[in-house]
Amino acid sequence: MLKRMAALLLSAFVLSATAGCNYEQLAQNSDTDYGSRQANDPKMLGGKSYGPMSNNPHQHDNAFFEYSSMISRKVTDLNGIASAIVMLTDKNAYVGLMTDWTAVGTRNSGGKSEQDNTGTNDGVYNHDTGSPYGNSRTLVSPYNSYFSVNDINNLSDELKQTVALRVRELAPTVQEVHISANMEFVNYFNEFAKEAWGGRPLMPWIDQFNTVVKYHFAGGKEMPKPITQPGTYSPSEAQMDQ
Repeated sequence: MLKRMAALLLSAFVLSATAGCNYEQLAQNSDTDYGSRQANDPKMLGGKSYGPMSNNPHQHDNAFFEYSSMISRKVTDLNGIASAIVMLTDKNAYVGLMTDWTAVGTRNSGGKSEQDNTGTNDGVYNHDTGSPYGNSRTLVSPYNSYFSVNDINNLSDELKQTVALRVRELAPTVQEVHISANMEFVNYFNEFAKEAWGGRPLMPWIDQFNTVVKYHFAGGKEMPKPITQPGTYSPSEAQMDQ
């Protein structure tokens, strides 16, 4: 009996010590840490799964696009992501996402947050003006919102790799996976998603869609009006005007 108790105590000690030694490795493998950036980091082993994979100048000339509720939900399930909108095309997958506090290191570099959420303490929307009113059309905004990252290069490479691998797992035929947490990009994707949620076809907006993705991922010079400003473009409103 005493030997059995001693063996159990020794096993517990070994397991505890092992867990302590492997804590850093477990964190690096998990989706709660996108900021370790150490050599041989397990998230970055293997080939890069996001961004351009070829020099095709027409890679973003998509023939159609569709909203994937399933992949959007699976990407949103990752720690560090508050919400994700995934669009699939005949060539690529495009992901617009917002980040939250459920993981560390979602940005490649430091810097001030693009969101001012201090208004919640004062019961207002806009802390700068004291206005209680927000823009109900936007998914992400400068105030009282989950977080955006304006420059895709400042979004953690580990986060982008993790997202891209999940997308490719669910849509293995896509050629490229492009990911952004840019505020305007996410809000445009939200507008396109609203069309799909409303049962309306997305094909009438393929030109606008290609304009948006080219601007953010291929150095395009043209960009539709910003959605964060009231009274600007939305697909449904444009359709009603025709």
